[in-house]
Order: sequence, then structure tokens, then C-alpha cells
Amino acid sequence: MTSTTTAADTAANTATHSAGSKGAGTIAEVNGLQMYYELHGEGSPVVLLHGGLGSGEMFGPVLTLLAEQHRVVLVDLQGHGRTADIDRPLDLHAMADDVAALIDHLGIVGADVVGYSLGGGVALQTAVRHPEKFGRLVMASANINSRAIYPEMREQQRQVSSAALPFMKDTPMFELYQRVAPRPEDFGRLLDKVGEAMLPEFDFTEQVRGLQVPTLVVCADADMAPPSHYVEVFTLLDGGQRDGGWMGEGRPSGGHALAILPGLTHYSLCSSPLFAAATLAFLGDDREPGQPG
Repeated sequence: MTSTTTAADTAANTATHSAGSKGAGTIAEVNGLQMYYELHGEGSPVVLLHGGLGSGEMFGPVLTLLAEQHRVVLVDLQGHGRTADIDRPLDLHAMADDVAALIDHLGIVGADVVGYSLGGGVALQTAVRHPEKFGRLVMASANINSRAIYPEMREQQRQVSSAALPFMKDTPMFELYQRVAPRPEDFGRLLDKVGEAMLPEFDFTEQVRGLQVPTLVVCADADMAPPSHYVEVFTLLDGGQRDGGWMGEGRPSGGHALAILPGLTHYSLCSSPLFAAATLAFLGDDREPGQPG
């Protein structure tokens, strides 16, 4: 699994958690899952995927800014937020298939998908497995190689389990889950599943190299992995290979882009207006790759 939320994740975003999600929440039956989603705004469709141990609420003002220009489908992934867990591991591929099934359920064609942390990993796998359903992909604070994550963070990830439940009860993640989850008593089960999902080493280099949709790689300048990791991801997408040229003719051939956002961390990026601005600029860029703005 890509970098997902640790015990510290979302804590910096406490102030951005609303007292309750606004918008018409709905349940869709997909792949045996009662998946919760909300629809916000009008315009071209954007599917927005949250980080681990969170829910769509963690985007705070980013949701509002995106919804000013797009029809945002705000999703709670398996076992998170208002989507109850089922008897299935937390697996990026399965969750990607859930997102694809929801897109089909809604009859959306050419959706852009924006994912943060765990949601970024799910978005990546959705683009890999179901490229025909996609317009563009935004992959934020999502690591494609476990070796890139700082060692102390990997150690923290290994400690995520229900044994940590007593220490989690004063955190925003626990408060959110208790407030919105269909079965609030399942938080320890979620911790176990998230912890198990983060244990294996992973490397999605070849999946990234084969991406068929224009992709924006986003990170904080103080993220869970060094900025060089996200530059390497951009390099896999033909980025950073040459001068961009006066007319943009030297930009990556697939329409890919990179944004390293200043003054942010892995935990503050998802609610930052800088993230919204970079995302909106990329999604609103209708140029053919290599054409001038």
C-alpha cells in the first residue's frame, strides 16, 4: 500500500473537519460494498479520494474550491468514514475496482480522479486498471516505492494496529470515525487492516511508467518521502528529461506535470489552498501536450 495515514495524520487538519459533511450523501452498492459518496458543485466530474483513517471530510476547504468549478464525487473508501467495512482486506486493487464500479454506477464518462495519500494509491491503481474511465489523474503525497519512505515513518506504520486504540481515542481520526461510521465499534478493526496493508514492501514503478492518462504528481516540500522521490516519479513519466522549450514542446509527451508545494507537510497538504490551486490548474488545462498556454 502507498503511504497511508499514521497516528499523526489528519491531526493538523482538525480545524478543517466540519461538524458534518454537507451535500446529499448517498449509498451505492458496488462489489459487495455499501459505498458512501456525496455530490458537490457543477461542471466536469472529479472523483476525490481521501487518505487513510480519514474520510472525505479531511479535504476541508479544498472540496469547496474544487466544487466551484467541478462536479465533485466525494468518496469514503472501504471501512472509512460512512462506508462500512466488509470481509475483505484493505487492498489498493480492490478499492480501485470499487472506484471504477462507482464511476459506472453514476454513468460518468472521462472522470478526473484526485487522490491523496492512500487515496492517491487507489487513484493510481484505478488509472492502471481502468484507464478507459479516466480523464486526468492527480496523485498527491502517494509514494510508489516503500523504500522511499523515511525509515522512522515505516517504523510508525508497522506499529499501527488495534493495540494502539487506547492511544488513538483523543485523535481527530477516532472522533471522526465515532461520529460518522455505521459501526463505530469497528475502529480497532480498521487499525488492524490499515496496519496489515502497510506491512508489505511495494514498488509501483512499472505501473507508473505505463500510465496512459495525463498525471499530476503532487507532494509537500516536507512530505513522508523526500522531494527527490516525487521527482523520480515525474521522471518515469518523461518529465525532467529536457528543456521545456519556448512553446512547451519539450514538456512530457503524455501531458504530465509535477507540483512541489512549499511550506506544507504530508499532513497539511490535503486541506491546503495550494493543493486546490495546483489541481484546478492541471484539470483545467485543456491544451494538447506540448502546446502553448
